[in-house]
Amino acid sequence: MSHPVPPRPPVWGAGATTTVGVGRDDLVSGEAVALALPPANLGYRILSGILDVLLGFGLWLFLWWMSFKVAGEASDAWRGTINTLIPILAVVALPTLLETVTPGKSVGHLVLGLRTVRDDAGPTGFRHSLTRALIGFIELYACLGLPALISAAISRRNKRLGDLLAGTYVIRDRHRLVEQAPIDMPPGLRSWAVSADMAALPDPLAVVIRQFLNGRHGMKPEPRAYAARRIVFDVAPFVAPAPPPGAQFEDVLSAIMAERRRRDTERLVREAQLRERLLR
Repeated sequence: MSHPVPPRPPVWGAGATTTVGVGRDDLVSGEAVALALPPANLGYRILSGILDVLLGFGLWLFLWWMSFKVAGEASDAWRGTINTLIPILAVVALPTLLETVTPGKSVGHLVLGLRTVRDDAGPTGFRHSLTRALIGFIELYACLGLPALISAAISRRNKRLGDLLAGTYVIRDRHRLVEQAPIDMPPGLRSWAVSADMAALPDPLAVVIRQFLNGRHGMKPEPRAYAARRIVFDVAPFVAPAPPPGAQFEDVLSAIMAERRRRDTERLVREAQLRERLLR
C-alpha cells in the first residue's frame, strides 16, 4: 500500500512581512492601528441615495408650495429668484449643513447606518459635504442618478462622482459580529505564539485551518496527521520564528488561530476607540 510522500520541512517566516489583520481596505493610522473601514456595498448606497433623493424632491416641492402661499402675489422677478433659490436650499444647502454637523451622515445614511468619511478614514468637513452636494445636484437630480450608479458600480469603493471629487467614500457605521467558537491555546505554546510575528493569512488558508480544527476529531489518525502537517507547511511562511522543537502540528495550528483571535480582538477594541475619537 502506497502512502503519500510527506512534504518538505516547513520554511518558517518567509512571508511574515506584513501586519496580521491588515487588508486591502484597511487604513493604518499614525498610531500604527489598522482601521478596518470596508466600503458600504452598492445595494446600501442605492437605497440610501433613493431615500435622500425622495426627501430632497419632497422638500423642494414643500418649499415651492410654501413660497407660493407666502409670496404668491410677488413680481415675476421675485418669483424667478425664489424658484432659483428653492432647489439650491433643498438639495444643496440643507444636505451640506446636515453632513457637516453630523458629520458625514445624510438622512439615508442615518436610516441605513452609513457614514461618509475621507479617503484617509478621517471625518468629513464642510468642503467635502459641499462638493458632494453640488455634484449630487447634477448626478442625482439632473441626471436621475445614472452617473452615480455607473460610477459606484465600477469604482473599488463604490464611489459616486461626488465622492471621487471630494476624496470621500461611504462606510457601514454599524457592524454585527458573528461569534465563532474560540480555538483554545495549547498551554505549552502560549509564550511562543504571543511573541511570534504573524503575517495576515490568505482567507482561503484561514478557512482551511478553521475547518480542519473543527472537523479533525472525525478523521482517521493517518489522514489527520498528514493534513495537519500539510497545513502547517502552508502556514509556515507567514509565521516566525519556528515553534519549539517537538511541538505537535495540530497544537501549532491551534496556537496560531488562538493568537490571531486574541490580536484581532485587541485590534477591534483599539479600532473602535480610535474610530469613535476620529468621527466625533
